[in-house]
Amino acid sequence: MKIHHDLHHGTYVANINKATEGKPAVPILDLMENALDAGPVRNSGGGHYNHAFFWDEMVPPDQAKTSKISPQLQKMIDSSFGSVDEMKAKFEAAAAPGAVFGSGWVWVCYNGDGLEIVGTPNQDNPLMKGVKDKIMFPILGIDVWEHAYYLKYQNRRPEYVKNWWNVLNWDKVSENLAYVVENKKGVSVRD
Repeated sequence: MKIHHDLHHGTYVANINKATEGKPAVPILDLMENALDAGPVRNSGGGHYNHAFFWDEMVPPDQAKTSKISPQLQKMIDSSFGSVDEMKAKFEAAAAPGAVFGSGWVWVCYNGDGLEIVGTPNQDNPLMKGVKDKIMFPILGIDVWEHAYYLKYQNRRPEYVKNWWNVLNWDKVSENLAYVVENKKGVSVRD
Protein backbone atom coordinates (compact mmCIF):
# COMPACT_ATOMS: atom_id res chain seq x y z
CA MET A 1 0.00 0.00 0.00
CA LYS A 2 2.83 2.41 0.75
CA ILE A 3 4.22 2.06 -2.79
CA HIS A 4 0.72 2.38 -4.24
CA HIS A 5 -0.05 5.49 -2.18
CA ASP A 6 3.28 7.30 -2.14
CA LEU A 7 4.62 6.48 -5.60
CA HIS A 8 1.66 5.81 -7.89
CA HIS A 9 -0.85 8.21 -6.35
CA GLY A 10 1.93 10.69 -5.57
CA THR A 11 2.89 10.81 -9.24
CA TYR A 12 -0.68 11.65 -10.25
CA VAL A 13 -0.74 14.48 -7.71
CA ALA A 14 2.58 15.87 -8.96
CA ASN A 15 1.44 15.62 -12.59
CA ILE A 16 -1.94 17.30 -12.05
CA ASN A 17 -0.19 20.07 -10.12
CA LYS A 18 2.21 20.52 -13.04
CA ALA A 19 -0.62 20.46 -15.62
CA THR A 20 -2.58 23.15 -13.76
CA GLU A 21 0.39 25.29 -12.72
CA GLY A 22 -0.22 28.99 -13.29
CA LYS A 23 -3.98 28.48 -13.70
CA PRO A 24 -6.67 29.47 -11.20
CA ALA A 25 -7.11 26.85 -8.48
CA VAL A 26 -10.06 24.57 -9.19
CA PRO A 27 -11.25 21.75 -6.92
CA ILE A 28 -10.39 18.32 -8.31
CA LEU A 29 -14.09 17.40 -8.41
CA ASP A 30 -14.74 20.30 -10.82
CA LEU A 31 -11.82 19.19 -12.99
CA MET A 32 -13.30 15.69 -13.21
CA GLU A 33 -16.74 16.91 -14.17
CA ASN A 34 -15.27 19.05 -16.97
CA ALA A 35 -12.39 16.87 -18.23
CA LEU A 36 -13.40 16.16 -21.81
CA ASP A 37 -10.18 15.34 -23.62
CA ALA A 38 -7.62 12.72 -22.76
CA GLY A 39 -4.52 14.51 -21.63
CA PRO A 40 -2.69 15.51 -18.47
CA VAL A 41 -5.68 17.03 -16.67
CA ARG A 42 -8.02 14.12 -17.38
CA ASN A 43 -5.40 11.38 -16.90
CA SER A 44 -3.51 12.75 -13.89
CA GLY A 45 -6.56 14.46 -12.40
CA GLY A 46 -8.49 11.22 -12.76
CA GLY A 47 -5.61 9.32 -11.19
CA HIS A 48 -5.60 11.68 -8.22
CA TYR A 49 -9.39 11.79 -7.76
CA ASN A 50 -9.82 8.03 -8.13
CA HIS A 51 -7.01 7.19 -5.71
CA ALA A 52 -8.10 9.77 -3.11
CA PHE A 53 -11.63 8.35 -3.31
CA PHE A 54 -10.22 4.80 -2.97
CA TRP A 55 -8.14 5.63 0.13
CA ASP A 56 -11.06 7.44 1.79
CA GLU A 57 -13.34 4.41 1.60
CA MET A 58 -10.95 1.95 3.25
CA VAL A 59 -10.14 1.31 6.90
CA PRO A 60 -8.20 -1.38 8.77
CA PRO A 61 -10.04 -4.75 8.84
CA ASP A 62 -11.04 -4.45 12.51
CA GLN A 63 -12.77 -1.12 11.76
CA ALA A 64 -14.35 -2.47 8.57
CA LYS A 65 -15.99 -5.27 10.59
CA THR A 66 -17.82 -2.70 12.72
CA SER A 67 -18.85 -0.39 9.87
CA LYS A 68 -22.53 -0.58 8.97
CA ILE A 69 -24.62 -0.24 5.83
CA SER A 70 -27.17 2.52 6.38
CA PRO A 71 -30.88 1.78 5.88
CA GLN A 72 -30.84 4.07 2.80
CA LEU A 73 -27.93 2.16 1.26
CA GLN A 74 -29.42 -1.24 2.15
CA LYS A 75 -32.73 -0.33 0.52
CA MET A 76 -30.98 0.87 -2.64
CA ILE A 77 -28.73 -2.22 -2.81
CA ASP A 78 -31.76 -4.49 -2.39
CA SER A 79 -33.79 -2.70 -5.07
CA SER A 80 -30.87 -2.48 -7.52
CA PHE A 81 -29.18 -5.86 -7.02
CA GLY A 82 -31.36 -8.03 -4.77
CA SER A 83 -28.95 -8.22 -1.82
CA VAL A 84 -25.49 -7.21 -0.66
CA ASP A 85 -24.17 -10.65 -1.62
CA GLU A 86 -25.62 -10.33 -5.13
CA MET A 87 -24.12 -6.84 -5.48
CA LYS A 88 -20.73 -8.16 -4.39
CA ALA A 89 -20.93 -11.03 -6.89
CA LYS A 90 -21.83 -8.66 -9.75
CA PHE A 91 -19.11 -6.22 -8.69
CA GLU A 92 -16.50 -9.00 -8.54
CA ALA A 93 -17.57 -10.19 -12.00
CA ALA A 94 -17.28 -6.62 -13.32
CA ALA A 95 -13.77 -6.39 -11.83
CA ALA A 96 -12.59 -9.69 -13.32
CA PRO A 97 -9.66 -9.54 -15.76
CA GLY A 98 -11.87 -10.16 -18.80
CA ALA A 99 -14.44 -7.52 -17.80
CA VAL A 100 -11.98 -4.66 -17.31
CA PHE A 101 -9.36 -5.45 -19.88
CA GLY A 102 -5.99 -4.12 -18.83
CA SER A 103 -6.09 -1.28 -16.34
CA GLY A 104 -9.01 0.58 -14.88
CA TRP A 105 -11.52 0.92 -12.09
CA VAL A 106 -14.84 -0.58 -11.06
CA TRP A 107 -17.46 1.54 -9.33
CA VAL A 108 -20.86 1.30 -7.72
CA CYS A 109 -22.63 4.50 -8.77
CA TYR A 110 -25.86 6.30 -8.08
CA ASN A 111 -27.45 6.86 -11.50
CA GLY A 112 -30.36 9.07 -10.43
CA ASP A 113 -32.74 6.14 -9.94
CA GLY A 114 -30.72 3.46 -8.19
CA LEU A 115 -27.30 1.87 -8.11
CA GLU A 116 -25.32 0.61 -11.07
CA ILE A 117 -21.94 -1.09 -11.45
CA VAL A 118 -19.66 0.65 -13.93
CA GLY A 119 -16.19 -0.27 -15.18
CA THR A 120 -13.92 2.48 -16.52
CA PRO A 121 -10.61 2.22 -18.35
CA ASN A 122 -7.38 3.90 -17.33
CA GLN A 123 -8.02 6.77 -14.88
CA ASP A 124 -11.49 7.62 -16.15
CA ASN A 125 -14.38 7.70 -13.73
CA PRO A 126 -18.17 7.97 -14.07
CA LEU A 127 -18.13 11.69 -13.19
CA MET A 128 -16.38 12.47 -16.47
CA LYS A 129 -18.41 13.50 -19.48
CA GLY A 130 -18.30 10.93 -22.24
CA VAL A 131 -17.52 7.93 -20.02
CA LYS A 132 -21.16 6.84 -19.98
CA ASP A 133 -24.26 8.25 -21.64
CA LYS A 134 -24.87 10.31 -18.51
CA ILE A 135 -22.87 11.44 -15.49
CA MET A 136 -23.07 8.99 -12.60
CA PHE A 137 -21.94 9.47 -9.04
CA PRO A 138 -19.58 6.88 -7.51
CA ILE A 139 -20.28 5.74 -3.97
CA LEU A 140 -17.54 3.09 -3.91
CA GLY A 141 -14.77 2.08 -6.25
CA ILE A 142 -11.79 -0.23 -6.57
CA ASP A 143 -8.52 0.20 -8.42
CA VAL A 144 -7.93 -2.78 -10.71
CA TRP A 145 -4.67 -1.56 -12.19
CA GLU A 146 -1.98 -4.18 -11.57
CA HIS A 147 -0.04 -1.77 -9.35
CA ALA A 148 -2.92 -1.98 -6.85
CA TYR A 149 -2.54 -5.68 -6.18
CA TYR A 150 0.45 -7.21 -7.95
CA LEU A 151 2.99 -7.07 -5.12
CA LYS A 152 0.70 -9.08 -2.84
CA TYR A 153 -1.56 -11.02 -5.23
CA GLN A 154 0.52 -11.29 -8.43
CA ASN A 155 -1.99 -12.10 -11.20
CA ARG A 156 -4.80 -13.08 -8.80
CA ARG A 157 -7.03 -10.03 -9.27
CA PRO A 158 -10.22 -11.89 -8.20
CA GLU A 159 -8.64 -12.73 -4.83
CA TYR A 160 -7.62 -9.07 -4.36
CA VAL A 161 -11.16 -7.88 -5.13
CA LYS A 162 -12.77 -10.45 -2.80
CA ASN A 163 -10.40 -9.49 0.05
CA TRP A 164 -10.97 -5.77 -0.55
CA TRP A 165 -14.45 -6.08 0.96
CA ASN A 166 -12.66 -6.78 4.28
CA VAL A 167 -11.32 -3.21 4.38
CA LEU A 168 -14.31 -1.36 2.91
CA ASN A 169 -15.81 1.20 5.27
CA TRP A 170 -19.57 0.84 4.83
CA ASP A 171 -20.12 3.93 7.00
CA LYS A 172 -18.23 5.98 4.39
CA VAL A 173 -20.04 4.32 1.47
CA SER A 174 -23.37 5.09 3.20
CA GLU A 175 -22.24 8.69 3.69
CA ASN A 176 -21.24 8.89 0.02
CA LEU A 177 -24.68 7.67 -1.08
CA ALA A 178 -26.53 10.13 1.17
CA TYR A 179 -24.40 12.97 -0.22
CA VAL A 180 -24.82 12.16 -3.92
CA VAL A 181 -28.57 11.52 -3.60
CA GLU A 182 -29.09 14.84 -1.81
CA ASN A 183 -26.68 16.98 -3.84
CA LYS A 184 -26.73 15.32 -7.29
CA LYS A 185 -22.98 15.78 -7.57
CA GLY A 186 -19.86 13.78 -6.91
CA VAL A 187 -18.22 13.29 -3.54
CA SER A 188 -15.36 15.70 -2.91
CA VAL A 189 -11.94 14.29 -2.09
CA ARG A 190 -8.90 15.93 -0.57
CA ASP A 191 -7.24 18.13 -3.20
